[in-house]
Amino acid sequence: MTQPHLTYKPLALTAHKTCVAAASMPPPASSSRHHHHSRRPLVSSTNANAKAASSFVHLSGSTLISTNAQELAAATTSSSSIQHRSSMGDAAAMGVVSEEHEEEEHIFRSRFPAVAVPDDVTVPEFVLAGAEAHADKVALVEASPGGRSYTYGEVVRDVARFARALRSVGIRKGHVVVVALPNLAVYPVVSLGVMAAGAVFSGVNPRAAAAEIRKQVEDSEARLVVANEVAFDKVKDAGGVPVIFIGGGEVPAGAISWDELLAAADRTGAPVVAVEPVQQSDLCALPYSSGTTGVSKGVMLSHRNLVSNLCSSMFAVGKETEGEVVTLGLMPFFHIYGITGICCSTLRHKGTVVVMDRFDLRAFLAALVRHRVVFAPIVPPVMLAMVKSPLVADFDLSDLALRSVMTAAAPLAPDLFAAFQEKFPGVQVEEAYGLTEHSCITLTHAADPARAAKRNSVGFIVPNLEVKFVDPETGRSLPKNTPGELCVRSQAVMQGYYKKKEETERTIDANGWLHTGDVGYIDDDGDVFIVDRIKELIKYKGFQVAPAELEAILLSHPSVEDAAVFGLPDEEAGEIPVSCVVRRRGADETEADVMAYVAERVASYKKLRLLRFVDAIPKSVSGKIMRRQLRDDFINKAKTAAA
Repeated sequence: MTQPHLTYKPLALTAHKTCVAAASMPPPASSSRHHHHSRRPLVSSTNANAKAASSFVHLSGSTLISTNAQELAAATTSSSSIQHRSSMGDAAAMGVVSEEHEEEEHIFRSRFPAVAVPDDVTVPEFVLAGAEAHADKVALVEASPGGRSYTYGEVVRDVARFARALRSVGIRKGHVVVVALPNLAVYPVVSLGVMAAGAVFSGVNPRAAAAEIRKQVEDSEARLVVANEVAFDKVKDAGGVPVIFIGGGEVPAGAISWDELLAAADRTGAPVVAVEPVQQSDLCALPYSSGTTGVSKGVMLSHRNLVSNLCSSMFAVGKETEGEVVTLGLMPFFHIYGITGICCSTLRHKGTVVVMDRFDLRAFLAALVRHRVVFAPIVPPVMLAMVKSPLVADFDLSDLALRSVMTAAAPLAPDLFAAFQEKFPGVQVEEAYGLTEHSCITLTHAADPARAAKRNSVGFIVPNLEVKFVDPETGRSLPKNTPGELCVRSQAVMQGYYKKKEETERTIDANGWLHTGDVGYIDDDGDVFIVDRIKELIKYKGFQVAPAELEAILLSHPSVEDAAVFGLPDEEAGEIPVSCVVRRRGADETEADVMAYVAERVASYKKLRLLRFVDAIPKSVSGKIMRRQLRDDFINKAKTAAA
């Protein structure tokens, strides 16, 4: 895999206006947010973005004075320096004074001490460390009766077998392997095997259109595809790339049999080709994300990125829980949260992942009961079904082992939160925030059971991270309780977008800050709240209207089942707030009634100008509302009606 030359030099702090431009649109080519970037391979350093951190000296309290960057470059990248900076204070703003403008910068860190991140360990080594002591314990099991399962001994064995097999078919360090599989017990074995071979795992939705899958195969320059019957016909002709077929029955013509490939690897024993040493700085994953610009891009993640994220997000998991946690694996494994936040984190602590391919409420509830699931990462629509579907009454949930559910892909409406707590009082509801470009979890409440999660908060800053909120218009960092674009800096920040230098530079500034495109704020207790995405904010006559705020109000209406809000172009106002609403069966409110309900609860500029009842709100596999699709459908229907 050819690596783009995208790395960053340590810089002395300059005028904040020029080094942090608005992340929601491309800055001018002359912007100083870009011209400081040097050019060398990303994989030559442990973490290019960590090296971009501004250089400061700690003087006293929470005040830092900028100093010569070159003198302190080593200090900013050393683990001792990172731990020292990350362990100060209780998520309080750190004042940073620029020599040029004497302008304060507000940087927030975790209230918890820094955690150590092991050096020179790959993701498979980190995740499977200590597996021999749990060799006979079930690591992965498919939820359906009679489904495939793997013990830890089998996982370790088959990860090594597949890594050897990949070498035998010509896969080398840095080559991309696209995995087009649904959620199966074998999925983590495949992905960890790819990483163990020094190759780069790139998951794709197996149920996506053939053209979408082919685009990822071609864009990533994949050397191999792994698929089963769900996606084989879509990938068999994708750029002439060989396909490994996993599944029972006859192997399709032209495919490589998974079982035969592993058997051949057993016969050859040691790798025929000497294995190149895998470094932490090497890429190990290339998930695709729409990022902050809406176009799908490959996100380059190194072993160091994922290991550091796992260390930060699991910092509070005690030794006493080892082997005890049963996690539901319903979120798609091709998604960063599915493979890292569910599979890798559970396997690291020798728990069991109960694998589900697709959501079906009856099968879902049966899995919770049969497999004694303790932790279930799910999306709001699943919680809605648990609360409102009459099917739930068919199950005896009195002895449910479930202790907590986590939702991270989409905001949780307050009424749904309350209804779930009322129906499942013994189950803790946790919200979290993460993004592919930051290797997964960034903010969470899950690791702090001593403090009840604040409603609507997505959590606190996990250890080893720096966070700030900037004004999208001026680039200035903002104090507590002031909404701005959330920016994060840590060793988990991606290496860049694959073959997308300009988009990388729009997303990661010259000082290593990842601009998320999400608007939020931090309160006095260090809890973070996400307001909306910059690109989804509606500009009505110069006023900013957050769709999530209006959606929460709509969902509080007793006759509203689901809702989505988006902006439509308007000649006079610029944009107007518009909504599509799923009306509850039997409800008789009109569209005007629902609009009036919202109008009574918001400022005049936030009122809905149009509302349409629909049968369903389109959502991505991770539960996010597909606003662009709704907007396009709305406009097309309006044009058709006008014609």
